[in-house]
Amino acid sequence: MSQPENPTAADAATQLAHASALQRAGQHEQAAEALAALVAHAPSGPACFQLGASQQALGRLELALVAFKQARQLLPMRPEPILAHGRVLFALRRFSQALLDFDAVLAVDARNFPATVGKGNALARLGRTEEALSCYDAALAIDPAAVELHNNRGAALRDLKRYSEAAEAFGRLQAARPDYPYAASNKLHSQVYACDWRDYDAQAAAIEAGVRAGEQVDVPFSFLAICDAPDAQLLCAQRYVADFHPPQPTSPPAPPRALDGRIRVAYLSADFHDHATSYLMAELFELHDRDRFELTALSFGPDSDGPMRRRLLPCFDAFLGARRLGDGVAARVLRERGIDIAVDLKGFTTGNRAGILARRAAPVQVSYLGYPGSMGAPYIDYLLADRIVAPPGHQAHYSERLVQLPDSYQVNDRRRTIAPPTLDRKSAGLPARDFVFCCFNNSYKITPTVFAAWMRLLKRVPGSVLWLIQDNLDASRALRAQANLAGIQPSRLVFAPRLPLPEHLARHALADLFLDTHPCNAHTTASDALWAGLPVLTRVGGAFASRVGASLVSAAGTPEMACADLASYEAKALALARDPAALAAIRARLQAGRDNAALFDTDRFRRAIESAFSTMHERRLAGLPPAAFSVTASELPAAGA
Repeated sequence: MSQPENPTAADAATQLAHASALQRAGQHEQAAEALAALVAHAPSGPACFQLGASQQALGRLELALVAFKQARQLLPMRPEPILAHGRVLFALRRFSQALLDFDAVLAVDARNFPATVGKGNALARLGRTEEALSCYDAALAIDPAAVELHNNRGAALRDLKRYSEAAEAFGRLQAARPDYPYAASNKLHSQVYACDWRDYDAQAAAIEAGVRAGEQVDVPFSFLAICDAPDAQLLCAQRYVADFHPPQPTSPPAPPRALDGRIRVAYLSADFHDHATSYLMAELFELHDRDRFELTALSFGPDSDGPMRRRLLPCFDAFLGARRLGDGVAARVLRERGIDIAVDLKGFTTGNRAGILARRAAPVQVSYLGYPGSMGAPYIDYLLADRIVAPPGHQAHYSERLVQLPDSYQVNDRRRTIAPPTLDRKSAGLPARDFVFCCFNNSYKITPTVFAAWMRLLKRVPGSVLWLIQDNLDASRALRAQANLAGIQPSRLVFAPRLPLPEHLARHALADLFLDTHPCNAHTTASDALWAGLPVLTRVGGAFASRVGASLVSAAGTPEMACADLASYEAKALALARDPAALAAIRARLQAGRDNAALFDTDRFRRAIESAFSTMHERRLAGLPPAAFSVTASELPAAGA
């Protein structure tokens, strides 16, 4: 439809109606073209508003922002352009600015439902969770039929560690809308954080069945804790990627550079601060061969001036803050820097930005460490693993090509400090002489089956106690109640407060045996125990997350501590509790061999991962697609090389 150069009011109305029809038909490209021409010659509030809507539908958020801003200026008494402007700011991760827009709407219409919800969402992203919860409650008071808000409420309550209340909120949503995406898993995951195992088996089975049917029932991270089938985990991840992080059209990557140049590696994480990921990775960053590798950190986590951030900053040629950048902008920044390999350290854990990888930030993209499983994403080329966590025969269960590192996939920091002992058993609430089983895993990893085995052990080892981390009061109360039902005095469960890492490592000396969980094993928690010299007993399962323990104990020199099933795990724990000499020998072996154990040889690991990066890069330069391969110990460069 041709546009008159100077349309009359009637012409403009006709053109606007035509553009509206195009929008209703989903033809936003044509609508945007028509509206842009109209706005250029006869700007009006409605035309600018509709232009913004089409640009937003096309994913052109910056252009949508310009159009909504113009509509806002032309319609100063209307809340709709302000609200739309705020929503685009939110999509661009400019949460503080979005909050100002939502507040501006509420200043003139205190009961505006979309602005109240938008304000809650912005507050939640800014970490002001209590205020966000108040907004969701206010929105429900405005519209009690908006049952989907129980999803927002549940997420906020979960962030506040009010897990029982969160489960109740998700339960209300599920009761009102049984088909609401992911409500079932959100309810169960909140329950398991609180160690509330009512209908656990039935709920877990229903979720797995839904995953296998391709339904929107669980997110990958929570599914790891209830399902040990790697094929189902892949299906779960693929469904989630299709819903939330599908591949996005993007600019082509920078052309390959000559082999004699440094390989540009970018590490992407929200955890470049005092966090488990940095506790493991710090020394690797320090040891990287800077003559061969140019390192970039892309940080989308909290700003920090803590000791770990100060330690990490000198490790990188560039340390880029992306917390306030949209995924598209962040991906463009990495492409413009000519990054060869982007290493995602988050996967689908809290605070992830998979959308950056979905826009192909680098020609080679790698998943490592943060997420123990397949991301199911076609834009992730490789997964760094080892032959225990992801054997070559498991390749069919991974969308990434498996790269087998020697020893264990997990890097460790030999500079982790163990504080001088300040606690004794009495001050920690532990018995002076009786046996201390411990597990410092998060509460959601404790399943009814594992806990029942632990209770049987306490029954058969008189005076023994189970030492757990104090994660949340709901979990502590529930576990003590479960112990009582099993015929165990609740006082035989002892809860340890969270401590700074050096002090936490030091208190491992007070325990006798670390009992791992299943199907989601201890990860950093297990290597902490092994570094502190505490034997770890684990059970090998079918998927990556349930095989991590076996990888770690094997690389620490105690492969016999990986059991094939629950019965052998329980029998081994009982035998060690009854044989102090055998347990002491394992402990002595751990402590004496720590300096030589492959698990804690950070420079050996550095040489292995650099070899893997080099192979990936060379394949790319040769025009070859990603392919599975192994890095063997015999292929590693000499120490110091």
